[in-house]
Amino acid sequence: MNYLGIDIGSSGCKALVVDKDGRQIAMARREYNIAFSDNGSATLDSDEVIRNCFEIIKECSKYVEPDSIKGMSISSQGEAFTAVGYNNETLSRAMVSSDISSAAFINDWIKYFDEEKLYQITGHTAHPMFTLFKLLWFKNIESDLWKRTKYFFCFEDLLQFRMGLKPAISWSLAGRTMMFDIRRHEWNQSILDKIGVPAEKLATPLPAGNLVGRIGRKIANQLGLSNDVFVVTGGHDQTCSALGAGVIEEGAAMLATGTVECICPALKKPVFSKVLKENNLCTYNYSIEELYTTVAFSLTGGNIFKWFRDQFGYKEMEESKIIGKDAYDLLLNNTDSKPSNLLALPYFTPSGTPYFDTQTKGAIIGLQLSTQRKEILKALLEGVSFEMRLNLDILEGAGCAVEELRWVGGGSKSALLAQIKSNVMNKKITLLNIKEAGCFGAAMLACSFDTGEPIRNLASKWVKQSAVVYPQSDYEKWYNYRFESYKKLYKNVKEIIL
Repeated sequence: MNYLGIDIGSSGCKALVVDKDGRQIAMARREYNIAFSDNGSATLDSDEVIRNCFEIIKECSKYVEPDSIKGMSISSQGEAFTAVGYNNETLSRAMVSSDISSAAFINDWIKYFDEEKLYQITGHTAHPMFTLFKLLWFKNIESDLWKRTKYFFCFEDLLQFRMGLKPAISWSLAGRTMMFDIRRHEWNQSILDKIGVPAEKLATPLPAGNLVGRIGRKIANQLGLSNDVFVVTGGHDQTCSALGAGVIEEGAAMLATGTVECICPALKKPVFSKVLKENNLCTYNYSIEELYTTVAFSLTGGNIFKWFRDQFGYKEMEESKIIGKDAYDLLLNNTDSKPSNLLALPYFTPSGTPYFDTQTKGAIIGLQLSTQRKEILKALLEGVSFEMRLNLDILEGAGCAVEELRWVGGGSKSALLAQIKSNVMNKKITLLNIKEAGCFGAAMLACSFDTGEPIRNLASKWVKQSAVVYPQSDYEKWYNYRFESYKKLYKNVKEIIL
């Protein structure tokens, strides 16, 4: 018996097949590109994304015994929606998290729909990343398409729909739309009425790991599967990844380093507090039905390393083609765990938590003619980690302390980067045996549905640690001092108008 987990991200999609013991036996991936524009839009071609999802499922099915895949689940990026017409045609590109086109529509809307009421229903504070405001933009700017829309789907439910199923959306992904009541676990009618979206235009909300349906023969043949493969609800990619990292109790959190840097803990109950609200730290459903979570994130995240590689790492990119090593690893090999003398504000995109700032730009402070390239890279990596430390401090102040960070994502292969993060954040970091945590968590949900084994049991058995990294005491005093400087940096840079 095998189970397939799919992860639909903003820069690519991945599929992973595991057996009933959690052994990872087949994997496939495809990349696609976000289209950016100067007016703040950031979109994906939804049809291209779904085609790539079909391709990776078909590719994975070739590497396992025929008809051995019993079920699947989907981990999906949050917020992005696609409009689908009455002939089931795709009407729009998907506006991804970093799309800020809707910023101009937010203030007027929340004047008429009380902001505190919105927070108490959805657990989120207003930001143009959320589906609610993206839909408001779509309604006002693309009014003709709005009238022609039969459904609005996020990527989890869109893929289900394209598989011929009546789609359902996981509670955690529905929570990222800002139209979902996270305590009653249903679409909030007052929000839907205010924006003019009938509930029948949206997928049915279900807890993670619940049956959506079984794939029919025609689609199954396209995917190289049998026609009785079941699909269960998965979730928001951050909650699925946290589950895949073995985060099943309070005190532990996933640290994900990818396009976005993210911390996602497990919480026993929804936390609505002044501290969290003021710092834009949400509360919403987790991938285990009775648990909740929050998400702290830097939208710049791993993008900052990619930017540095593309702009300053030409030598390493050329060398990587010759010797077959990753250019990121080659760049890291030129640095060390010693602290940088520079200080960087990592706002190379709109910020994430705690500020939700779409205007303030990034900065590197302390440059001299003696500054070396490797010092700039180190400062950028430290800057993202300082931003996450800032979020961890806020969480602790709200009674949601994190003691252990379980690290996943593209950057989690590097022991040196793990040490840098541990030093800056002053936290224990656990490295895991997981290749793709979002896929792994989704596959775990499919296995739990099929076998009946509780999801916590599977997580405890499947997820193994490969190493543990602790902060280096020699640098603790320095990073504590630099952190105080970092907290002042944002306020000072924000006052500079570019």
